[in-house]
Amino acid sequence: MSASSTRPSYAAVLRMPHATRTFTAALVGRLSYGMVSLAVLLAVSRATGSYAAAGAVMALFGAASVFLSPLRAALVDRHGPRRALLPMAALYAGLLGTLAAATWRPGAPAAVLGTVAVAAGACTPPLGPTMRAVWGELVTDRRLLQRAYSLDGVAEELLFVSGPLLVGVLVGFAPPAAGVAVSALLVGIGTLAFVTSPVVKNVAVRASRARARARTRIGRGLVQPVVVAAGVGLSLGAVDLLVLAFAEQRGHGDDTVAWIFAALSAGSAVGGLLYGAVEWRAGARVRLPALTAGLGLSLAAAGLAPGFATLTGAVVCAGFFVAPALTTAYLVADESAAPGARVQAGAWVNTAVNAGISTGAAAGGLLVGRLPVGAGFALAGGAALLAAAAVGVGTRYPRARPQKQKQKQKLELEREHEHEREREQEQKH
Repeated sequence: MSASSTRPSYAAVLRMPHATRTFTAALVGRLSYGMVSLAVLLAVSRATGSYAAAGAVMALFGAASVFLSPLRAALVDRHGPRRALLPMAALYAGLLGTLAAATWRPGAPAAVLGTVAVAAGACTPPLGPTMRAVWGELVTDRRLLQRAYSLDGVAEELLFVSGPLLVGVLVGFAPPAAGVAVSALLVGIGTLAFVTSPVVKNVAVRASRARARARTRIGRGLVQPVVVAAGVGLSLGAVDLLVLAFAEQRGHGDDTVAWIFAALSAGSAVGGLLYGAVEWRAGARVRLPALTAGLGLSLAAAGLAPGFATLTGAVVCAGFFVAPALTTAYLVADESAAPGARVQAGAWVNTAVNAGISTGAAAGGLLVGRLPVGAGFALAGGAALLAAAAVGVGTRYPRARPQKQKQKQKLELEREHEHEREREQEQKH
């Protein structure tokens, strides 16, 4: 894929050949992930009559989805998106359909629902990491790639805001299991449209030697983005419960909490778009700890908020750093990955974010009620600051080296593919 010679802008990203079609298809499939958590939670609680059972099923589903993500991404790198994603999506959609059927009416055993949920989570297709790998193949201009990743991150943020809203609309006239069924339908349609795109077809399956080199680079180059992603996730996971505790202490209702969550998402979306539009002089590895520190300081300042309006402003400021920090983490991961391990690199960052969010939520549950809310915000911000300090002090990489190595590896892979084609021609003759 050739580099873009157009002016680096969001419009230029979408003008790339087949970019709009491919990106739209990936978003349709990823909308399923924005809906499925709430849909499964409501469906299982309705079917079993137990919030504890619903929480356990959701925990099992989430754990299988998050922690097996790098393994599923490795399958995509090894076999290519078409051969790997379609079976995953078929299994995932089929198991979600089974879960929807089992929860359509009350009385389903919780153990059966948990088993189906674990199996479904284990098959979740890594559409986000694969789409980012496709961006990396499609866009070789680093300035334009930054805009592509920012656009991708902001769109994903909006999906996770609109997904629960769609579930809320569905349960107004249908059982919660209908939300699970719609999630299955979306991932099936989206994945099929995604893998049939000509851009995805041209994402080559790498040779075994390239994969061996990729494994050696994953341990070194991904430390910085994975640590930052985990720190960001840890902070965000704790914030939800802290905001809820803040609202309860001051007599505000659930609608107030919803507005603060919306403010965080809005700040992240605006920050991501503004960040992607700027041509930064500092390298991505320099920007990464600075952005993470900005998030940490904003969250720590939120603990000093005397009222609802001030907290909302502090949360918006924190949101400004969320999408930029994660966008930069994905850029650094892509920079660090060998060409045959791009999907794995993105999946490790994705896994770190989600694992951090889950851990932060669990830690927040333990701390709320035992510490003042302000101290909780300080600890949440401290997690991001600690991650920023760790990668800023403990990681030293030459700025230009990853890109040079990446170009060298591409040339080596092209030679390998050329040799393979020549051997195939000789065998045919």
